[in-house]
Amino acid sequence: MRLPAVLAVIVAAGAAATGAHADGLPVLGIDVGATGVTTAGSPYRWIAIGEGRTTLVERVARNGGSVVRWARLRGTFTIPAVAYDGSASGVSADAKRLVLIEPRSSFPRARTRFVLLDANGLGVYRTITLRGDFSFDALSPHGRTMFLINYTSADPNSYQVRAYDLTSFRLLRGSITDPAEHEDAMHGAPITRLTSADGRWAYTLYDGAGESPFVHALDTATRRAHCVDLPMLKGRRDLWQLRLHHAGGGGIDVRAAAGPVAAIDTTAFTAGPPPAPQHSRDVRPWLLYGAATALAALLGTLAGRVLRRRPATA
Repeated sequence: MRLPAVLAVIVAAGAAATGAHADGLPVLGIDVGATGVTTAGSPYRWIAIGEGRTTLVERVARNGGSVVRWARLRGTFTIPAVAYDGSASGVSADAKRLVLIEPRSSFPRARTRFVLLDANGLGVYRTITLRGDFSFDALSPHGRTMFLINYTSADPNSYQVRAYDLTSFRLLRGSITDPAEHEDAMHGAPITRLTSADGRWAYTLYDGAGESPFVHALDTATRRAHCVDLPMLKGRRDLWQLRLHHAGGGGIDVRAAAGPVAAIDTTAFTAGPPPAPQHSRDVRPWLLYGAATALAALLGTLAGRVLRRRPATA
């Protein structure tokens, strides 16, 4: 898909398009409602389908696609998209809570609406309305905290990460930033998202808005964030095609079509070049040694046969 390359140019220009159909990413809506969202270990996928002034929400079996439960909501809501590659979120890791967002029709918007549902029965807990322009970012493993992107101006690269308490239903004060980074240092458009198996960590690759790309690591359990700079990715033409993958030892690989291009240590929150593949080692000495050994064995065998065939002499 070549669309992300176009989106990067639009984001850099600070433009905003109307007619969004997903979680309200400021440039262009990414509709994942019909694709749905799931979580590791769950046998179900949640789907939201707009029907004019109502929304059909379905809990569908991942194996076979049969509809297990459905509900119809008043208003237009959708599964939140959290990156331009169509990465989706909105269901807690324990598969008990589901958050939908009202699609954006303009940017910035004056208010943002969410609806909180029981992920099993699809009953509505509460409809949440916030003043200002927000996008959904992540949900804590047990669905007690919702993390949001709060756009603070008409520039889509100007935003803050905020936390909303889903037990007291209030927006918490302050923004969530990496204590080692200046708050203004984290800007850019989200390219792709990777979530840890337990739902605690949300890793998002950002383009860096013309500066160094980075991965924003959000700890949804402790409301802390870490930014991992990726200067080795700056200037890559395939930046919008890069994806995040779990690697051995709990780390993360940033991969291009040809393979890993960066490795992230999720304990130290540092990045470096990917480890060299095992087959890339110089095997020529071993090949020469093996060939010489085989040749010596062959010559020895031939010599033995010649000696056995020589006629006896006086």
